[in-house]
Parts: sequence; C-alpha cells; structure tokens
Amino acid sequence: MSIEYLSPDGLHKNPAFSQVVVTQGKVLTVYVGGQNAVNSSGEIVGKGDIGLQAEQIFKNLEIALSAAGARLENIIKWNVYVVQGQPPQPAFEVFRRVWGNRPNPPLVTVLFVAGLANPDFLLEIEAIAVVPDNNG
Repeated sequence: MSIEYLSPDGLHKNPAFSQVVVTQGKVLTVYVGGQNAVNSSGEIVGKGDIGLQAEQIFKNLEIALSAAGARLENIIKWNVYVVQGQPPQPAFEVFRRVWGNRPNPPLVTVLFVAGLANPDFLLEIEAIAVVPDNNG
C-alpha cells in the first residue's frame, strides 16, 4: 500500500494541508460521519465556545477512528462545517495542537453553514482515513 501527499507546482503550498492524496494497493478506508461536541452521555460540551467544542470533537474522532482500527495520522481528508459568524481560529488552534508535528497534513475543506443539527452546535467535522489492509 502507498499513500502519496502532493502539493503540485502551480497550486498554493501550505503546511497546514495537502492539495492531493493518492492511495494505491490494499487499504482499509474509514469514513467517519460528522462529529460534534456531544460526549458519551449525550451532553453538549462547550456550549457557546467553539474551541471547547473542537476539543470534544477531536476526542470523538479519535474514538471513532480507533473503533475502526485507524488513528488521526491515517486521516487523508477533513470536511469541517463551521456555523456562520463563529470565529474558526480557536478550533484551528485545537487542530494544530492535536495534529502536532505529524507529517503529511490531510486535505481540508472548510464550509460555513447557516446551522447544524442542534442550534448549540458551532462546529462539525467528518473525516476519511486510509490504513493498510492487514487482512490479506
């Protein structure tokens, strides 16, 4: 299996994201549905605070990925939904801290939306991860 992260000449280069990801070979692809700031008890964490909500979302993402045999560094694509009017910077700072110095930043799409499933949700993130398929 191989995963190649590309930032081709002619496209903007940014250390926070890649422009293209190519996978080849036997892989396990994991699709994680939109995660929001709900804890395991069903309570919304960080009402009114996008940074605190981002913290809970990343906890949820790690749990979801782990259940499928993946980790954060296996993420190749994020879709990030931010409620219009919210400052994305606090959530981005959480992402930078959680991602750390891992190489190969994933593809990122950020969308500003009118609202999410619950009016207290300020942010939602879905992910696609690719890991080696060790089953064959």
